[in-house]
Amino acid sequence: MDNESIGKKLQRELTHQWKNVWETLDSIEVEKVYAINEDYKDFLNIGKTERESAKEIIRIATEKGYTSLDEIIEKGIKPTPGMKIYVNNKNKAVALFVLGKEKLEKGMHIIGSHLDAPRLDLKQFPLYEDSELAMLKTHYYGGIKKYQWVTLPLALHGVVVKEDGEKIDIIIGEDEEDPVFFITDLLPHLAKDQMEKKMSEGISGEGLNVLIGSIPYNDSEISEKVKLNVLNILNEKYGIKEEDFTSAEFEIVPAGKSRDVGIDRSMVGAYGQDDRVCVFTSLKAILDVEVPNRTAVALFVDKEEIGSVGNTSMESKFFENTISELINLTEENYSELKVKRALANSWVLSADTLAGFDPNYPDVLDKRNSPYIGKGITIVKYTGVRGKGGSNDANSEYLSKIRKIFNDNNVVWQMGELGKVDQGGGGTIAYILANYGMEVVDCGVPLLSVHAPYEIASKADVYMTYKGYNAFYKA
Repeated sequence: MDNESIGKKLQRELTHQWKNVWETLDSIEVEKVYAINEDYKDFLNIGKTERESAKEIIRIATEKGYTSLDEIIEKGIKPTPGMKIYVNNKNKAVALFVLGKEKLEKGMHIIGSHLDAPRLDLKQFPLYEDSELAMLKTHYYGGIKKYQWVTLPLALHGVVVKEDGEKIDIIIGEDEEDPVFFITDLLPHLAKDQMEKKMSEGISGEGLNVLIGSIPYNDSEISEKVKLNVLNILNEKYGIKEEDFTSAEFEIVPAGKSRDVGIDRSMVGAYGQDDRVCVFTSLKAILDVEVPNRTAVALFVDKEEIGSVGNTSMESKFFENTISELINLTEENYSELKVKRALANSWVLSADTLAGFDPNYPDVLDKRNSPYIGKGITIVKYTGVRGKGGSNDANSEYLSKIRKIFNDNNVVWQMGELGKVDQGGGGTIAYILANYGMEVVDCGVPLLSVHAPYEIASKADVYMTYKGYNAFYKA
C-alpha cells in the first residue's frame, strides 16, 4: 500500500463497484444464507395463491404472539409499545404492526409487498366437453407470456363457497399422488401457420384451455359423458356441482415444489417469487422486531399485478382505515388530522422484484444500471415506462437515509432500473403510498425470468434483502 500510486489511491477512494454478496460472507453467514432459503422454499410451496399466502402469514404471526385487531377492539384492550397486531383483509391481504415507542402520528416504518402473482384463473362457468375431452376455460391474470404455459404440469388451487355459505378449499396437483393438468400445443409437423405468427399470437388467450379428463360416464342415454364424469368425481370428493363454479375462485398454477438451481445450489427456482420473495423477507424481518422507536408495519396486499384495483389492493382504503382504528385506540382524542400526519410522516420501502441482468438478453438492459443476481438487495429510484411515466421518483434526501441504514448495518446493496429507457418498464405500489406524502423508494430482489411460470432468485440476495429490511425496521 505504501507504494500505491496517486492515481491508484484516487481510484480506490473515489470510484465504486457493487459487491458480490458471496465474496463478503464468512462461514457463519453462508450457513445463514442456506438456512433462510430452506424456510423460503417452504413458504413458496405452501403459498401458491394470495389466499394461501395470507393464511400462512397469519398462522406464523399468531404463533409469534400477534393478536387480531378485531379481538383488541372487541375486548377493549389498550395497545402499548411492543404490542404485535395483525389485520386480515378478506383473506387476501394482511397487515402486521409492531407498535413503537413514538406516537403513530410521528410516522411509521412500512415495508409493502404484494401476494398475488401472474397465473391463469378459471372462468366462472369453465367446464365443457369437446371431442370427448373435458376442458376448463381460463382467463389469464397479470402479465404473462402465453406460450410459456402450454405443455407444463399444472395444479388447481382454489376455494368454493357454496350457496349455503360452506367454504371448501381445493388443491389438486401438488401431492405426488395427485394428477396434474395440461394445456396442449401443436406438434412441430403441423405448426407451420402457428410458427409464422408473432410470439404474442402463437397461443391465444382463448386457447389456454386446460385438459382435465377423458373418461365418459357409463350411461348410453346421456350426452357430454366425459364432462359428467368429471363433475361426478368432483361431487363425490368435494360435494360440489357445476353451479358452484359461479361462486368459486380457482387458480391454475405450475405444479411442483421450489427447487435449488445451479450445481452450487446458489439459486432458487420457483413459481410466484414476484413478489413472494419480498413477502417472505419482510415477514421474517418484522418477526425479529420487538419494541421499535417508530411503529413497524409489514403490508401484504393483493391485485398489484392487475393495477392495484379492488378492495384487497393497495388502492383500497384498507390501510388508511386500519391506521384510523389504531389512532382511535392509542390516542385519547381521535382526529382525522392525526391519521393524515401518521401517513405523511412515514417512511416506506416498496418491496417488489425487478429484472436482474440476463446475459442471454443483454440488448434490453443497461449493463451499468441494471441490478445483478448475487449483488444484494436493490434500490430502485424510479420505475415507470419510458420517460418515467407512472413512476414514483424517490428524492435524494430519502435515498441518502436508506443508503446510510444499509451501510451502517453491513447490508450489501446495489442500484437498479427496469430495462433500457425506450424498451418498456413497469410499476409497483410505490406511487400509491407516495400519494399520502410518505417517503417511498422501491427496494427488493432482482430475479431472472420475471413473470415466467418459474422464476430464479439468488439465495444471497434473499438473505441480504431480509438483512436490509431488518435494518430498516430497527433504524
